[in-house]
Amino acid sequence: MGAERLSMRKVREVLRLRYEKGLSQRAVALALGMGAGTVSEYLSRAAQAGVLWPLPAELDDSLLEARLFPTLPPGGGRAVPDLPWIHQELKKAGVTLLLLWEEYRQAHVESAYGYSQFCDIYRRWERKLKPSMRQVHRAGEKTFVDFSGKRPHFVNPKTGEVITAELFVGALGASGYTYAEATVTQKLPDWTAAHVRMLEYFEGCTEVWVPDQLRSGVSRPCRYEPEVNRSYQELARHYGAVVIPARPGKAKDKARVESMVQVAQRWILARLRNRTFFSLEDLNPAIAVLLEDLNGRKMQRIGQSRRELWEKLDRPALKALPIHRYEQAEWKTCRVNIDYHVEVERHLYSVPYQLLGERVEARFTRTVVEVYSKGRRVASHRRRYDGQPSTLAEHMPSAHRAHAEWTPSRLIHWAEKTGPATGRVVAGILKSRPHPEQGYRACLGLMRLGKRYGADRLEAACERAEHIRAFSYTTVKNILASAQDRIAIERDVPAQEATHTHDNIRGGTYYAATKEHEC
Repeated sequence: MGAERLSMRKVREVLRLRYEKGLSQRAVALALGMGAGTVSEYLSRAAQAGVLWPLPAELDDSLLEARLFPTLPPGGGRAVPDLPWIHQELKKAGVTLLLLWEEYRQAHVESAYGYSQFCDIYRRWERKLKPSMRQVHRAGEKTFVDFSGKRPHFVNPKTGEVITAELFVGALGASGYTYAEATVTQKLPDWTAAHVRMLEYFEGCTEVWVPDQLRSGVSRPCRYEPEVNRSYQELARHYGAVVIPARPGKAKDKARVESMVQVAQRWILARLRNRTFFSLEDLNPAIAVLLEDLNGRKMQRIGQSRRELWEKLDRPALKALPIHRYEQAEWKTCRVNIDYHVEVERHLYSVPYQLLGERVEARFTRTVVEVYSKGRRVASHRRRYDGQPSTLAEHMPSAHRAHAEWTPSRLIHWAEKTGPATGRVVAGILKSRPHPEQGYRACLGLMRLGKRYGADRLEAACERAEHIRAFSYTTVKNILASAQDRIAIERDVPAQEATHTHDNIRGGTYYAATKEHEC
């Protein structure tokens, strides 16, 4: 009703400016921000209805509307527009109400409504739709995604524990075609994997993804400039989409998925409430069966199913999926150490030695580790899980010139200033590695231990490490931490001198004294 009253106010203003102020139709249109055709339509209707200015006091908005825009019942001489068909056609690219009215008028030359009445009839019908159906989303334009507040569950068959899962729901804007699956958590790996399976179910990708501002999708929530999680952004880029999160507290931004979450709760979760599942592998096939029924069910107001609308609207407009599936990736900021390696998940990977000391970004998947400097990829390695460093020959300095500042001879020379045992431990560390540079990090660790504990204690700890033939930074660090460097080292002695004493060991003198006492 608010929109109707606003329309009638404009009609009154059109009549006032035209007949009281004497403005031309074009001037009236400019003054009110309306189209010249609309102004002409209002004036023509007023003339046909015998409505003159000034308007009678008893002619309120309702009576004025009835005089200017009489509504004829079906079969009353005018062809009634196919409103559900109009609503779906508007979702196609480039389709407007004016175009649809012209096509309608060509089909019903003698009995067609005028353009204004055509639009009014459609708007009144549209206002009766649910908010999610009322919004006109272009085909192939948006995908809405969210997690359900009501969650499914399954039972651990070994312990009997009830494990609560999450329900991921995605819906296409134009058709409402829906995808749902259960995941273990809402964390990034489950979030991105569910997206991949959803796109494969839709058989294509839309231009825009609209998630809620949950942590897996948005690193820094904000009403105006939310910061999208980098891995999620990379996922969208892989499929050629853009992420535009819904504004916090603005349910209208994601009304489509809000509605579909409720539908999924009613038509999937509610129907599974009396069934018991023992894993996600049991639960998700049951969800998939009910999902097919949901998408195939006809909607009362539209008269078509979501699958039928998907076939007509979204499917032809979706972008084709790339040949390769997206592989989950994580990012980490690293600093390049003097051994020109970066650490990723406790493993070392080389980068060009020219990047010593610089900050770089490591992107790693289950199979690959890539290193980026200022947005450019500078290294790529097969991911390792065996604890061994991954070093590429092209990353090493030619003849060790590039970082002569740190060479094996300099490190050994520095160590010998602390003591000969420290020098021998450093040499042992460098000798034990396939490339000496891979031992630089451990040698610098010894340097820091010397600053912390002092040269004398470091030398004593290295002497003990050499004695047990354990040439490593970790061994020396543990010796210092446990103060074993303060304990004298027991040297090997001949077997005949190795007499052990203990309170519980009596020895020969005990037996000699006992025998004398008995006598």
